[in-house]
Amino acid sequence: MEPEHAAAAGRKKSQRPQRSHREVADELRSRIRSGLLRPGQRMPTQAELADEFGVERGAVRQALRILQSEHLLTDVSKGSPATVARHAGRPPAGPQAPPQPTMVALAPRISAAFAAPHVEIDALCLTAVSLTLAMGEPLREIHAGRIEPAKVDVRVLLPSSRIELAFPTPVEGADPNRLHRRWLAHRNAQGQVLRHNLLALRSTHGIDVHVSFRALPFTPPVKLYLLNGAEALFAYYTLSRREAEIDQEHLQLYDAEGTRSVLFPFAQEAGLRDTTFVEQSHLWFNALWETISSELDLGV
Repeated sequence: MEPEHAAAAGRKKSQRPQRSHREVADELRSRIRSGLLRPGQRMPTQAELADEFGVERGAVRQALRILQSEHLLTDVSKGSPATVARHAGRPPAGPQAPPQPTMVALAPRISAAFAAPHVEIDALCLTAVSLTLAMGEPLREIHAGRIEPAKVDVRVLLPSSRIELAFPTPVEGADPNRLHRRWLAHRNAQGQVLRHNLLALRSTHGIDVHVSFRALPFTPPVKLYLLNGAEALFAYYTLSRREAEIDQEHLQLYDAEGTRSVLFPFAQEAGLRDTTFVEQSHLWFNALWETISSELDLGV
């Protein structure tokens, strides 16, 4: 029999490109995280998933085992459909949560914090870019009607516009004031967007929202996010040399990409070590807020 006629003699093959078991796991994980598959819900059968994704059952079983190892599924076996874990909607915190880049780790933690009736978020950072981006996810959840906090309090510590920044700074020869003006415009823009998006919840959903900014007299070498008094996310700003275009000129500078900084999670209920870190982080943040920080003007 000619090769091109072999498929016609047996079962008709799917014309869809074959997916890997990891791609299947990624899609199912996304459905669980988004709430499309809810905690406690039975999954489709392995045969149904194999048909949907156009893969063999073996690939489905591998995908389900990955999600079981991540504590997103329970009762994974050959016989009956798996079940979405009871706590699958909440990303892991404390020792169970691996360190991840800020762009990966922050948004799910912020969204989980917004499930509380009273949301309290404190942040110490360089420009608030990561925080503004991470807020997009819970804001979508609120507008979709899936979460509805009664009160939101956000406090943000940022470097003062009056200090000479340790970074970003030119490697040599360039005017540091140009970099400073660029950073300041970036800081103010991000802060304005963050404040506007949060305060808009007052009129759209009747949520009691308060957003405050204060200025630090130093360049923070680390970033810190404190969530509902129960979690702390900590990262180092790691400097590197890179090139940037400023005023149509390419400059060499030392800077840190905060969105790539690796966040280390700590949870108050995850043992003495984590509890102490969260408590001390709150004490440190409050001390900065109440003592050496000053009023911050985000401009017009």
